[in-house]
Amino acid sequence: MFGSGSGAAPAHQSSRLSVPVLIPYPFVWPYGGRSVFLSGSFTRWLEHIPMAPMEGHPTVFQVVWNLTPGYHQYKFFVDGQWRHNEHQPSVNANGGTVNTIFLAGEDIVPTSFSPETSGGSNMDVDMVPTNVETVPRFSQADIDISRHRISMFLSRHTAYELLPESGKVIALDNSLPVKQAFHILHEQGVPVAPLWDFEKGQFVGVLSAMDFILILRELGNHGSNLTEEELETHTVAAWKEGKINLNRQLDGNGRYYPPHLVSAGPYDSLKEVALKILQNKVATVPIVHSTSQNGSSPQLLHLASLCGILKCICRHFRHSSSSLPILQCPISEFRLGTWVPNIGESNGRPLAMLRPNSSLADVFSLLIQADVSSIPIVDGNDSLLDIYSRSDITALARDKAYTQIRLDELSIHQALLLGQDANSPSCFLSGQRCQMCLRSDSLHKVMERLANPGVRRLVIVEAGSKRVEGIISLSDVFRFLLG
Repeated sequence: MFGSGSGAAPAHQSSRLSVPVLIPYPFVWPYGGRSVFLSGSFTRWLEHIPMAPMEGHPTVFQVVWNLTPGYHQYKFFVDGQWRHNEHQPSVNANGGTVNTIFLAGEDIVPTSFSPETSGGSNMDVDMVPTNVETVPRFSQADIDISRHRISMFLSRHTAYELLPESGKVIALDNSLPVKQAFHILHEQGVPVAPLWDFEKGQFVGVLSAMDFILILRELGNHGSNLTEEELETHTVAAWKEGKINLNRQLDGNGRYYPPHLVSAGPYDSLKEVALKILQNKVATVPIVHSTSQNGSSPQLLHLASLCGILKCICRHFRHSSSSLPILQCPISEFRLGTWVPNIGESNGRPLAMLRPNSSLADVFSLLIQADVSSIPIVDGNDSLLDIYSRSDITALARDKAYTQIRLDELSIHQALLLGQDANSPSCFLSGQRCQMCLRSDSLHKVMERLANPGVRRLVIVEAGSKRVEGIISLSDVFRFLLG
């Protein structure tokens, strides 16, 4: 979004246009397997490239991938296990043994590479011996300047600019039965919807995935006053009223907080909208407009999110990213987000993680107690397998799955499989569920990725091993940017 384009160009134009030459290179895994993927330094070890069996040779898998000239490391992910080809060049790196390849280019000098230099790379980036960049450093003045410029931009632009040219916004009547409301959320593929009260003639709140989590927990509690049959007639309005008492029990303070809708107008500044989202710990804020002075006949225009606001920031500074000095600094310099503590560290917020065989009841408890929107699912080595988010709960509305399960008996892995289509691969790290980044990635790159629709957080992983080092969310970025 800041103008970091890529693409292939003829060799005789590359020096004049500064566009890298891409060389198609065939990767082959000749040792069989049910599912084979390729990963390497050319994808920053974040992407699994599917490989297909050759026609007439079902045990030989291949894929052609475009590479830039220079040194690359790669490895194969075969049936859930990392493998390397023992008959191809390889080196020992921090992530274990990896295969290597060198593609010659006009400005590349292969003799400057040695296996020892690869060991210190931690498989973060492609090893190109020339034009090595040093990690940018920053000062408090750089942070202050960047924050001031972003704050000024957000203050001068309004929520009206978030409105798309076309689209739909789902709103629900709060007299709907809870069961029907959540089936609608699942069918429409949305995790949250504003609630309309016909008697009052206004929007009175939102229904979210967290409501469904609390309802399922209430159904699973012994002595609960809410039964599955009552969901047929129990209205959203009645649930919201009862939720006040439930929140008292969760908070343990018994104080009464009258419910209110957190909303914004189309002419509120982007900074005001962002602060409302952060201060109220909500995922979205409805943009509501009324032409009358008393606020009657309100119109729901849009559901504003931090993702949309970040997209505006990226678009505005696309051609002037140098005016924000901190953009090229790695996120590890700021310790943005929640990180696994270093040895000897006792302060800081612990990073919530679970194993795939943990129960759904454990997930719900952690989502509520840790007050987080998602939890990384890791193996015995703390390597990332998947991620469970609040929005995944709506998948239990599919085929009324929630009526056939016990939260303490259903594992996370089984719950995630319930949300997959029949044609989806039944393995972890499939599709776009797990969005990852490295500690060495710049703030610029992290902002670009978080500005994509549907991406609310990035899991920070160790290159090669995918060991979880932390997690960074949209809220973390905005709290840092707004100071």
